[in-house]
Amino acid sequence: MGRSFDEVFESELRPLYRYLSRRVGSVTAEDLAAETFEVAYRSWDRLDPARPVRPWLYGIAANLLRRYWRREREMLRAYARTGLDPVLGDDLDAAVARADAHGLRRDLAEALAALGPRDREILLLHAWAELSESEIAAALSVPVGTVKSRLHRIRARLRNRLASNGQPAVKALNTPARGR
Repeated sequence: MGRSFDEVFESELRPLYRYLSRRVGSVTAEDLAAETFEVAYRSWDRLDPARPVRPWLYGIAANLLRRYWRREREMLRAYARTGLDPVLGDDLDAAVARADAHGLRRDLAEALAALGPRDREILLLHAWAELSESEIAAALSVPVGTVKSRLHRIRARLRNRLASNGQPAVKALNTPARGR
């Protein structure tokens, strides 16, 4: 027998909220997390008990996030132009943290904005939600190999784009990973 909805809600709400808040800010994250669990609750009786719940929840959240991808891209471009993070706001702690890596963060925001919405989603599910490649594949209903190859290409593109900030450039985007 699988976990109850209440158990899943208790264990997954905070990690899901943290991931969503990094993507769209705390106010929108609250709404999206609530909507994710609302959809999950309505569909709970149709969930296969053998299916992992976490990727399923993040898949629901990813579908809801797609509605916001244009706004997210606009926010990242605004951050790249102004240096002010529209998600974190202008509180003192965030301002101090930005002082150390201001230029790199702006460049990173610009690089993230330049990614297509699906690539950005895969990268941020991996980096911010700490989902494994197989969990991302399940969440987005794509093959694991697709996630692995996209992550490899996305990382290479970001390294190349950020090379001017001291990151080593990658010579070819399609260089096979070694040791796999």
